[in-house]
Amino acid sequence: MFDRLAEIEQRYMDLADQVNDPDIIANQTEWRRLMKEYSDLTPIVEKYREYRETKNAIAEGTELLGEKLEDDFRELVKEELSENKERFETLQKEIMLLLLPKDPNDEKNVIVEIRGGAGGDEAALFAGDLYRMYARYAERRRWKTELMNTSESDLGGFKEVSFMITGKGAYSRLKYESGVHRVQRIPATESGGRIHTSTVTVAVLPEAEEVDVHIDMNDVRVDVFRASGNGGQCVNTTDSAVRMTHLPTGIVVSCQNEKSQLKNKEQALKVLYARVYERERQAHDAAISADRRAQVGTGDRSERIRTYNFPQGRVTDHRIGLTLHKIDSILDGELDEVMDALITTEQMTKLQEG
Repeated sequence: MFDRLAEIEQRYMDLADQVNDPDIIANQTEWRRLMKEYSDLTPIVEKYREYRETKNAIAEGTELLGEKLEDDFRELVKEELSENKERFETLQKEIMLLLLPKDPNDEKNVIVEIRGGAGGDEAALFAGDLYRMYARYAERRRWKTELMNTSESDLGGFKEVSFMITGKGAYSRLKYESGVHRVQRIPATESGGRIHTSTVTVAVLPEAEEVDVHIDMNDVRVDVFRASGNGGQCVNTTDSAVRMTHLPTGIVVSCQNEKSQLKNKEQALKVLYARVYERERQAHDAAISADRRAQVGTGDRSERIRTYNFPQGRVTDHRIGLTLHKIDSILDGELDEVMDALITTEQMTKLQEG
């Protein structure tokens, strides 16, 4: 591992020279590519240099203890040596985490699709709750949320809703949300006070670009139709809604939230690219099953990942056995504690398997 770190440090120093080279600066595309690599290597090199300094400090402290010292000074050296050894172990773990392979999609924006499952109107209401939870989480992280398509239920909430979250590292945090979310609560329509169980499906797709996946537009059928919904969307006045069908895969995408047909086409195409890319990515991941085992869950939409129990005020993530008795704050978008635990578990699993 440490031979590799020396090579990384050398590459880092070479990059430092290159990004200040006037000829390279003149080529902005190449300069940006090199700057990204330089930025990616910076935290690894900084930790490696601190690791070396700490290792040298341990050697010096150990050598010093072999000499004749006054008692007070000896105790001071021992204390400093103990702190350095503890820091040395921490730095080793931090460096190993930094060297883990990165998910190439981590920095991408995401398209989130939420659909009510079992439970009818209650599932639709909870789909609305989850949409607000993610929108508030995005707001807390200063990410931008943009509605793409909605199908509202009669009692409120959504039969389905899709939206884009734009922000640095959005996929790295939200990718763990794909799967079945289960809610246990007494519905507002339940006169007998019985607890009902409903489910909602969440899919988190990294935004795909043309370089990620190729779609031949000759293979895409585009239909336009009049938007439907609870008003405010040019309902029944113009054919602004758009449906795209990718004939080779049968993937169908609809967008109707914008008044402009052109804007709906743009959004539908974004979703289509993301879904086709996700399909290809899952097929690739399935072929490398060992890699999938190193991830928290499979991202399968049929996998039950979390339960929200309102009577007990708890949220349980079944993949890591985490239970938090703070359902109100979680549904208000305070998701970092759950996501940090999922990220840590995945990192530890990869370290063990590596």
